Amino acid sequence: MTFKLILLRHGQSTWNASNLFTGWVDVPLSNKGLQEARNAGLCLAESGILPEVLHTSFLRRAINTASIALDVADRHWIPVKRSWCLNERHYGRLQGENKDNAADTFGAEQVRLWRRSYDVSPPAIQDDFDTRPLEPRYYVNGSYVIPETECLRDVMERMGPYWLSDIVPDLKSGQTVLIVAHGNSLRALIKLLDNLSDKEMLEKEIPTGIPIFYELGHEFKSTIRGGKLLN
Repeated sequence: MTFKLILLRHGQSTWNASNLFTGWVDVPLSNKGLQEARNAGLCLAESGILPEVLHTSFLRRAINTASIALDVADRHWIPVKRSWCLNERHYGRLQGENKDNAADTFGAEQVRLWRRSYDVSPPAIQDDFDTRPLEPRYYVNGSYVIPETECLRDVMERMGPYWLSDIVPDLKSGQTVLIVAHGNSLRALIKLLDNLSDKEMLEKEIPTGIPIFYELGHEFKSTIRGGKLLN
């Protein structure tokens, strides 16, 4: 038996376009991102691989990408599940910083280490920093589930349990699952699907706005490493 999974990284955001570290800051899609979302919907419709349930993060760039793509594909009516566990990696005090300016301030090699190492986090966000989102969506079981900073290992540790508890049961039920999320949360998931090493995970590039189809086999591992781009 095989299982069908579609991964989609959100379209370009306004902060992506401005070369800013975004993380958990809830910015909208750019005009290019809106078009990428529409194109993703066309790709789904033309492929004939149509989702039956949707999982997204709590961030509007993922939510809106999914909404637009599903509307174009005439699948706007499918059930939706959302979780902070699918959020982008939290970049701590780098959030809102221009990436080039950050390299000038901290050194290009240090910024590269923060971005691309598996277990080294950027400096933690400060309580008075205006990009820390103390919002109802992140109030879970009596406390806020908001990190002060994250490395890629942290993203793996929150995404992995959600994969097992919420997404795998939908796959087991025979549904085609669509996950619309972010570069680092999807990178963490692909590490599981393709049995990537830490180094391979760090080097994995995921295009914005292009659905990636995975056919999963035994133990929900990919039958074709890297999946298939639906473009």
